Amino acid sequence: MTSMTSRYATLTREQLAVLVPELLLIGQMIDRSGMAWCISSFGREEMLQIAIEEWMGASPIYTKRMQRALDFEGDDVVTIFKGMQLDIGAPPQFMDFRYTVHDRYHGEFHLDHCGALLDVEPMGEDYVRGMCHDIEDPTFDATAVATNRRAQIRPIHRPPRQPADRHPHCAWTVTIDDSNPEVADHPVLEVMRRTRAATLELDPIDPGGDGENDYAGPLLSDLDFGAFSHSALVRIADEVCVQMHLLNLSFVIAVGNRAGSDTDLATDICTRQLIGVAGLGAERIHRALGLPGGVEGARRVLELHPLVNPAAYVDAEFGPDVLTVRRSPAHQDGAWVSLVNPGEPRPLQAIVRAVDPRLDVELTGGADGWTARIFETGTPAEEFGEVAVAKVSGGATFEFQPRKSLPLTVLR
Repeated sequence: MTSMTSRYATLTREQLAVLVPELLLIGQMIDRSGMAWCISSFGREEMLQIAIEEWMGASPIYTKRMQRALDFEGDDVVTIFKGMQLDIGAPPQFMDFRYTVHDRYHGEFHLDHCGALLDVEPMGEDYVRGMCHDIEDPTFDATAVATNRRAQIRPIHRPPRQPADRHPHCAWTVTIDDSNPEVADHPVLEVMRRTRAATLELDPIDPGGDGENDYAGPLLSDLDFGAFSHSALVRIADEVCVQMHLLNLSFVIAVGNRAGSDTDLATDICTRQLIGVAGLGAERIHRALGLPGGVEGARRVLELHPLVNPAAYVDAEFGPDVLTVRRSPAHQDGAWVSLVNPGEPRPLQAIVRAVDPRLDVELTGGADGWTARIFETGTPAEEFGEVAVAKVSGGATFEFQPRKSLPLTVLR
């Protein structure tokens, strides 16, 4: 599949270093936005199964993509840990993974801060067990599949926390051994590997320029995104957007399997998920980059939003106050952008209103191709309920802090 110039290439290296962790956190918020609607339609137990299928269908694909993009493919625990540091399932600091490497095939990690846990604990012990036991057990191993099928990630301790303020929040071992049974692929992977998102080709990283062009060196305690080159950061940003699309496509399949012939229900759930994460994500992008307000700021936020990125996946063109979208690989996959049309402007409205509640959009065209004009109204609109639900998460207001990036050495 042919690539095209990334829209993120218009940002400076410094701006990209700010944006990449924001994109990783926005990807984590997909579930905060979507799972409330799954619970209301299918119940808690089915919501848990949707989450398991969703992550098992996406993470093995996007983990391998990032390994190849940044040249750190391998079969050991260091490779697994590097992948986690660039995974929407583990955004830096919000999911504060700390790593220990004993040797190539043995390691540990613990979470000094788990934003996901803090979001779920007020909902009660059943929800905590659902996330930290039912979901994590199969999905951690599924993520490791991209590195080694004989990797096992097992708990040392995990929530529900005893005592209630226990730190670290959880701790896990990672063991790779030839005697371990191979982890099998989830059946949905066969479908997911055939998506345009899974096979999307992006521009290779330019080996020239200032900064690191790969992650082939030692495992670092915290990634300093500012140490990467401009070209590497552009590729990382695009890959993180691909991660989001793959996770969403896997979510769409899982929801569709439960909705059955009720396609209107499936579309409603997926649209509500998009509205929530669209508004939350737009607010974070706008704030993090210090973008202007008004129509100009809304257009710029739209241009950088995962909804319409990467450029090789979503065919979009921007004018001063206009966004034009044409049929593209994302439409063929049934990705987020396929949910937006002249009859369903709410995802775009959520984005522009995150910049200024007095902004609105007017869409003309059809389902596969449309033009959206951004304009200012005289009256502030109320925040969509879907955005308010997503913003219950601590990820809505979480602030990244400066960290020192130190190499981690093998203990023995």
